[in-house]
Amino acid sequence: MKITKVYTRTGDNGTTSLVGGIRIRKSDARLEAYGTVDELSANLGLLAAMLPKGEERSLIIRTQNNLFNVGTHLATDQSQTPLYPSAHLPEGETELLEQAIDQINARLPEAQGFILPGGCQAAAQAHVCRTVCRRAERRIAALAETATISDEIQQYINRLSDFLFVLAKIINFNTGQEEILWKNACK
Repeated sequence: MKITKVYTRTGDNGTTSLVGGIRIRKSDARLEAYGTVDELSANLGLLAAMLPKGEERSLIIRTQNNLFNVGTHLATDQSQTPLYPSAHLPEGETELLEQAIDQINARLPEAQGFILPGGCQAAAQAHVCRTVCRRAERRIAALAETATISDEIQQYINRLSDFLFVLAKIINFNTGQEEILWKNACK
């Protein structure tokens, strides 16, 4: 389907529509939550562009697809609109991330201490994604204080940040990039 018009002018007054047509302020906690998920997806797109074709890149693209489901969930005020099927994650996605974390962790050397985010460009981008994911998690947790948000959404986002951490580590490991350990300057 071709989008024939990108602008609608309906948001010029500082409001936007949720799933179901309900209008809210653009400063609303709900919009902050799903906007941060969108930001995460954009950052994951940059990470995917840096990775060679393969399992890790495919999982990042799969994650971007899942984040559309998360965004739909967050953009639905369940007190007024029922969730569409697209507002649910496909079954087993959190477990898939856990399996990926375990597989990556098994390939990594023993941890030597706290690491500074960085390394090669793709690993540094994975760390950026991790921190945006953590912010999305905080925004979702704040929204969950006043709105219905499923546990599966919160669990998935939490596990995703863990996955992005080990992904950054394995990218550095695979490229021979030594990680920079935190040195406590107070010692």
